[in-house]
Amino acid sequence: MGQLCGRCMQLLRDFIGFVQRMSSDLVRAIKECLTLISNCSCLKQSSSKNRQLYKPILQPHERVTAQEFLQHIETDFEMSPLGKNPLEALRTLSFSENPGLQQSAALYYLHMSQHMNIPLPVEHLEPFYALLRSADLEVQQMSSLSLVNFLLEGNIDKELVIQMGLLEPILDLLESEDPTVQCNSCACIMTLAVSESNREAIGAARGVTPLLSLANSYDPRVQQNAVGAILNLTQSEKIQQVLCKEGALPVLVLLLESPDSEVQYYSCAALSNVAANVQHHKALLGSIDRFLLRTLISLLSSSVDKVSSQACVCLRNLATSVDIQAEMVAENVLPKLCSLLASGSEDVRRASIALLWILSQHPSNQDTLACAELLQSLGMLLAAHKTDPVIVGHTACIIKNLCLSKNRQRITESCCVEGLLQTMLLTDTQEDSLRYVTSCLAELAKQEGAMLHMVQWMDEPLTKCLVRLAGQLEHPEPSFHAASIIQHMISHEKMMLLWKYHIGEIQAYLKNFLSHQEVRFQQLGISTLCRLRADPDFSLAFRKSQMAKLLEQVRQQTEETQELLRAAMCLEDS
Repeated sequence: MGQLCGRCMQLLRDFIGFVQRMSSDLVRAIKECLTLISNCSCLKQSSSKNRQLYKPILQPHERVTAQEFLQHIETDFEMSPLGKNPLEALRTLSFSENPGLQQSAALYYLHMSQHMNIPLPVEHLEPFYALLRSADLEVQQMSSLSLVNFLLEGNIDKELVIQMGLLEPILDLLESEDPTVQCNSCACIMTLAVSESNREAIGAARGVTPLLSLANSYDPRVQQNAVGAILNLTQSEKIQQVLCKEGALPVLVLLLESPDSEVQYYSCAALSNVAANVQHHKALLGSIDRFLLRTLISLLSSSVDKVSSQACVCLRNLATSVDIQAEMVAENVLPKLCSLLASGSEDVRRASIALLWILSQHPSNQDTLACAELLQSLGMLLAAHKTDPVIVGHTACIIKNLCLSKNRQRITESCCVEGLLQTMLLTDTQEDSLRYVTSCLAELAKQEGAMLHMVQWMDEPLTKCLVRLAGQLEHPEPSFHAASIIQHMISHEKMMLLWKYHIGEIQAYLKNFLSHQEVRFQQLGISTLCRLRADPDFSLAFRKSQMAKLLEQVRQQTEETQELLRAAMCLEDS
């Protein structure tokens, strides 16, 4: 490219100079315009400098009210803080344009909220509207804090706060630039959002968006209360939809990595509530590299019990498909869960065993889970918490699921069998956990190796317990399972000696079984009777009882049933 001639160079210099002069004039003109606008009184009405210059006229009735209110505080506050006269004074002071008077009312409410242990009358909520709407920062701080105190102590009906129209000014305070006001208003929303009607009101008033914004606050108090409010809102399925639409999920997922354990817990609990609804799983798990899944698994190692416990709950709610469960197992979740089983926290133990139960339900996970480490942990858990129905029930279900794996021999040789047997002695018949324990033991007793291992641990208390359970027909499932265990153990010499101490009780439950309406009870009773007849003592006892008569009745019923079946089949063929 050639060079410019002298004439063109001069034209270019002139043009640059012209632009520079024009730019300078334009910048100067803009500055002058902005200066004039900034000096206008319309922009100074809300500034702190203007507040110092502007002093609202103190009305005569306000002056008298303030004097009487001061006298009341000095003399009668302890006797009648909620009297008629103080209320009228509070109304006057609260709705005054004078910030000093509003501060007096706000301070009075704050003092009451810290010392009062009785419900606040409905009439006293009215002044709060003016105080929360005040342009004075101190009034906003004190009134919002007193409202939080009243709500936390239960001095105010939470639904009534919404009905009185206080939600709107509270939500407006979320937009404040003052961290204290933000913190208090978030705490108000968090406390109010404990009922379904209040949650719907907050959602309808578009309270979700400012809360999500404050969830990213640099002030830890504000962030905690904002995420706590979001947590309470997630208890509503309807508001969950609003939260997801407003982009809450990415915010909550990122907050799992917060250095603040309280924020971690609130965000994890909120995600657990959302994850309980399967329709949100795609959004929760759709991130690259399964970020949520990996983060939750890492939180299982948290030193804060409630964080690790809530991570278990969230993972359990997400583990609804085989693929997700396989990913959890692949992410080395098992060692972490084994560690949590030994936790000193009841919540952690229960949450981790519940997650393991979910993982054990699918055959693809069972061989991996049936490892020596987990079985050892389960056995120790049973030994240490024999009377905890949640621990006992879930552990029994896990062991029963793992019995179906090719590594069932490991279960037979582990301390799990002894643990399950011992829990029978301490578990109340009314509890569901006993049904799971007896069902698991009945499944194990079907396998020769496991049955022989069970026999080694059997003694008189356990034998008596099994016979007693078999005879309690008001609880049919434990009864049937206990009788099934007895039936499988009959052929063993040691057990025959133990059963002979309970001939009468065994005869009693066998009679009940033979006359039972369910065929499975009848069949189990007949099978047990046939095996026991091989022993002379039982055979003699049966001959002396009415057992033969019952067997004849069962035979007749069976023949009648067979005739009816043949008739029905003939009709079907024709």
